[in-house]
Amino acid sequence: MQHETVEKNIGLMGLLIFIVISFGGLAEITPLFFIKDTTEPLKGMKPRTAAELEGRDIYIREGCNNCHSQMIRPFRAETERYGHYSVAGESVWDHPFLWGSKRTGPDLARVGGRYSDAWHRVHLLNPRDVVPESNMPAFTWLEDAVLDGELTGRKMKALRIVGVPYTDEDIANAKKAVEGKTELDVLIIYLQSLGILLKDKQ
Repeated sequence: MQHETVEKNIGLMGLLIFIVISFGGLAEITPLFFIKDTTEPLKGMKPRTAAELEGRDIYIREGCNNCHSQMIRPFRAETERYGHYSVAGESVWDHPFLWGSKRTGPDLARVGGRYSDAWHRVHLLNPRDVVPESNMPAFTWLEDAVLDGELTGRKMKALRIVGVPYTDEDIANAKKAVEGKTELDVLIIYLQSLGILLKDKQ
């Protein structure tokens, strides 16, 4: 088949491009489904609690992942600043995963336990109170929004369908676990859970 034939027939060219990209994608992606490091959770890892799950949803809703990555690369400059590099086993139950590459603010993959709950509360309500040069917006409304937990169990059921090992007990207790907490409370609980399994393995 001559180049001229392909280049003058847009339909044929589109089909051939699709075939090439499909084979290339399959060659890159398919092996990942069979490598244990990318498909199995870290030893000791548990599914997110109801409060952590709600906190993560608020984190996504408020666009925190637009400025903060959760992906530490395996380079000395990164691991010295943030801690152990990110591994796939930490994110196997995250839907969607939040690795990313945008760093308007610092990476948060290992932020769990780095600061107190009180620090996070002040930081989220007025970032400049603890980081004077910060350009992060304040999230004051989170302090007033109270959760009722009505949808938490349903979220867990949906995640169980895609492989997150929530038990019937987890789902039954979900509403009670978050009811009455503010959005600020659960966001802090989520932040404090990030990266703690590998935090000390540097």
